[in-house]
Amino acid sequence: MIDVRPFGSLGGGNHGWLDANFHFSFADYFDQRRMHWGRLRVWNDDIIAPRSGFPPHPHSDMEIITYVRKGAITHKDSLGNVGRTAAGDVQVMSAGTGITHAEYNAEDEESHSFQLWIMPDRRGETPRWDTKAFPKDNREGRFVPLASGHAEDIGALPINADARVLGARIKAGDSVTYALGAARKGYLVPAAGAVEIDGVRVNARDGAAIAEVETLTVKALEDSELVLVDTA
Repeated sequence: MIDVRPFGSLGGGNHGWLDANFHFSFADYFDQRRMHWGRLRVWNDDIIAPRSGFPPHPHSDMEIITYVRKGAITHKDSLGNVGRTAAGDVQVMSAGTGITHAEYNAEDEESHSFQLWIMPDRRGETPRWDTKAFPKDNREGRFVPLASGHAEDIGALPINADARVLGARIKAGDSVTYALGAARKGYLVPAAGAVEIDGVRVNARDGAAIAEVETLTVKALEDSELVLVDTA
């Protein structure tokens, strides 16, 4: 089963400093059909204006993964962490028992990012934050784990959930496969380009909710950059 959710059908709104688009019900956007997909609860497509951002606010018991598509995001939190995550790289915040953080675009250009929230396997864990560079060339023609709750995914940022966030790059005309497993769910969004899954076209920033697929095959119609969540 593949359910494509065109970018134009997403919730959200443009607030001037923030152009927010929601794949799932979030804030003032509510759609009973789009509450979550497995453990994936939020997939926000955010464009933040230069020199602006989210002031300090709290979270708890959620795995929050940010994939930066353009520009950079600067993070500060109540644990004393400060860091900058640039385009193509990833940051993870395991909110656990509670953490207050701010996310700013400190650059002179727009920041484009995907922010994902994944429900944790366990509540009350110790909060933590980390960021890591993931060179795009290493993802050419294959899915690479960027954040994962599986110990065998060496090099991925750890999360407290039975899930993986993966990235891939595909040249036009090429295909990439991923062993999803029929009992699991996938949610794929092209950060750039356009792809075809089982004859169904998925354009840049569209979402594709995938289920009951043993092996996922994605063909690039254009040079494409992909982000995939594999979740229980």
